[in-house]
Amino acid sequence: MPVIEVNDIEICFESFGPQDAPPLLLVMGLGAQMTVWSPGFISELLERGFRVIRFDNRDVGLSTKTVGDPPDVMTLYTQVMAGQPVEAPYNLSTMAADAVGLLDALGISAAHIVGASMGGMIVQTMAIEHPGKVLSMTSIMSTTGAIDVGQPEASAILALLTPPPADRDGAITATVAMSKIIAGSLFDEAEARARAIETYDRCFHPQGSAFQIAAIAASGDRTERLGALQMPTLVVHGREDSLITLSGGEATAAAVSGADLIVYGQMGHDIPELYWSQLADAVFGTAMRSEL
Repeated sequence: MPVIEVNDIEICFESFGPQDAPPLLLVMGLGAQMTVWSPGFISELLERGFRVIRFDNRDVGLSTKTVGDPPDVMTLYTQVMAGQPVEAPYNLSTMAADAVGLLDALGISAAHIVGASMGGMIVQTMAIEHPGKVLSMTSIMSTTGAIDVGQPEASAILALLTPPPADRDGAITATVAMSKIIAGSLFDEAEARARAIETYDRCFHPQGSAFQIAAIAASGDRTERLGALQMPTLVVHGREDSLITLSGGEATAAAVSGADLIVYGQMGHDIPELYWSQLADAVFGTAMRSEL
């Protein structure tokens, strides 16, 4: 997979489909490599005429890693819930600028952007801070940054903040267990294990998640700024999401004037195959609104 220099770091990315098709940028979530975007879902987007681009955020996959000791995630969580300011090496604005820089490096003046979980937070920040680069926005299983919405259930936050074992078998087993907690009733253990093996073998770097959690914690509440957005916006959430609960998606949709909200009844904190076609249709419909 190609690597390109953006904002003094290297970003690993992959592009699918015709170069002259409408560009759609996929932005993945916390600690998740770009390969978590399923080839099946990407195929659905390609069938609807997009050029699809996915990439590894900084501190994950084959993109640049932050040097130094990672922050303590339990301390970060406590600070955020207490309303205390958080210092971090970078924030969501930095990560949004990385994504914009990737588009610039690829010669793309503006794109449709789709983000999942932390990726939803990143695309929201892109839309707020770089509106000229965004044709339409889709925020999936994400939230606004307000501490009174989208808060995780106890089992989910405990699993998220518990460091995985360092050995391969232990790390893979822990990842599958985490997936089972957050994925909802459509959890597929065989698929989750195959994905965990792929991601471990491609790049095991759990320290990166701590830096990314710090970036989220340092970025605050986007609710007021989301209210100024003008581009077509789609918000998607799962009713069974235990990691970012449904109120996070509802608050995001309420914050953006004219946003559409879709709630999938059997979706947890995952994008299950059952909904790929419906979701691709919804993303396509939102993109078409930008041409009206």
